[in-house]
Amino acid sequence: MTAKKLGELLVQENIIDPLQLEQAVNEQKKSGEKLTAALVRLGYVDENQLSQMLAQQHNVPAIDLANFPVDPKAVDKIPKKVCEQHAVIPVSISGDTLVVAMADPGNIYVIDDLTFLSKCKIQPVVSSETTIRLAIDRYYDAKVSYAAVMTEMERETVATETDAGTEDELVDLEASGDDAPVIKFVNMMLIQAIKMKASDIHMEPYEKRYRIRFRIDGKLYEKVQPPPSVAPAISSRIKIMSKMDIGERRRPQDGRLKLKTKSNKEIDFRVSILPSLFGEKIVLRLLDKSNLQLDMTKLGFEQDEMEKFQEAIHRPFGICLITGPTGSGKTTTIYSALAELNTSDVNISTAEDPVEFNLEGINQVQMNRDVELDFAAALRSFLRQDPDIIMVGEIRDYETATIAFKAALTGHLVVSTLHTNDATSTINRLLNMGIEPFLVASAVNIVVAQRLVRKICSSCKDVVEVDPEILLDMGLTETEIGTFKCYKGDGCGNCNETGYKGRIAIYEVLQMNQKLKQAVYNNLSPADFKQVAMENGLQTLRQSGINKLKNGETTVEEVLTTSAKD
Repeated sequence: MTAKKLGELLVQENIIDPLQLEQAVNEQKKSGEKLTAALVRLGYVDENQLSQMLAQQHNVPAIDLANFPVDPKAVDKIPKKVCEQHAVIPVSISGDTLVVAMADPGNIYVIDDLTFLSKCKIQPVVSSETTIRLAIDRYYDAKVSYAAVMTEMERETVATETDAGTEDELVDLEASGDDAPVIKFVNMMLIQAIKMKASDIHMEPYEKRYRIRFRIDGKLYEKVQPPPSVAPAISSRIKIMSKMDIGERRRPQDGRLKLKTKSNKEIDFRVSILPSLFGEKIVLRLLDKSNLQLDMTKLGFEQDEMEKFQEAIHRPFGICLITGPTGSGKTTTIYSALAELNTSDVNISTAEDPVEFNLEGINQVQMNRDVELDFAAALRSFLRQDPDIIMVGEIRDYETATIAFKAALTGHLVVSTLHTNDATSTINRLLNMGIEPFLVASAVNIVVAQRLVRKICSSCKDVVEVDPEILLDMGLTETEIGTFKCYKGDGCGNCNETGYKGRIAIYEVLQMNQKLKQAVYNNLSPADFKQVAMENGLQTLRQSGINKLKNGETTVEEVLTTSAKD
């Protein structure tokens, strides 16, 4: 499509008016720039609108390169000079098909040139020219392959104890061109994890190999296998960056490190090192505040559940419990609740182990066993600090639970977590810990159980046929089957060929009403208590997952693997 035709199309779609198009054409003639660039510079249209318009016109996907991991193997296929000349960048490669982000996917001459240069079939996708040029700078200027660095590491004997002196508080990841190979390798690995929006990095030594995996959207993907001989060097580098004891290899260690990217973005990593049979296993948890979702309406709550949760957290006293296994999004839900409650007229204190994100206006306390600062000690101290709202990272024992319940019954709102399978079993867990039934019934406002399910990638979403027997077994009725469509992702460059992009929570919200309180007093069995809760409107995790399935947000497989049958 020519720029002129694109301008006319923008007028037809009422994105700009004819006068704006005329002014942009005049500007283009004066400056010699593209018409699209003139439209953007004059503020008549933004680049995302242009990209979406081109994507619709040419029936190709639009991608956001700022959030899209570019495959280094694809980058090797097209020279940087060609990419700069035509405002294109290769983003992924599969077999003989090269996916290329283009500002103008209708330019068949450029596609022919790219086909000749890469000897691949070109599959165009649309992205804005600005993000393409930023990506060219990012991926070509720092293009050092893992293979090259690993070869260097094998050739060199790295002095792991002395490869760095005193580290600054902030490590600049990009300034590593002349560093030792092990430093280059670790920095490259961390950069790639940030770009791919990984939540964790697992570095695992075995007898004959050393495996590195990234957890992306809840699933682990193997990324690279350095030679096993460099495992101690990598471990020492991570320890230096995290200010750990390099000489200690027999005991577990925990630490943190803060990194700065080229765009001045700062990322915190929580580091855990555990001695294993063949060396030290390292897990790094990425804590990127820019990815922290504090808008409660975007977490995955359905309207009824959202209203119940908001009503409970706005009560002046009582306990709100968030439950689920590690990695189920409990911290995000709690932080979103605290963000809503965080106003200048309330005093909020939190006891966390560890503090994952710093929240302005909230007094956050890091637990420290070395000085006997645990949840119970922090809670006791909070009660002498005139609190309105208290957050306890986890209720782990009777002492912590007792203090939390007493605080909840003396005019404080307490928010905490427990590791239980669902909302109803949380009540039984509290009773088993030794909390009296009358305290549980009086203090608990709400219990929210949650899990995370992967969202279907919107770029490759497609209808899929599912065996009705599977749907019946999930808990759907015969009447419901056929009233909605099931979807899956086919896999594309935008989702790294997985079919999924991002995650959303499913919730089980147990709001304590009079009937449920009476059931607690009567000390009903967990099964009977759940039955009473369901009769009083409890939507289980499986039912919440089915609703996400009906809305086309996730797949049958995700619902089956994250929730149990009712």
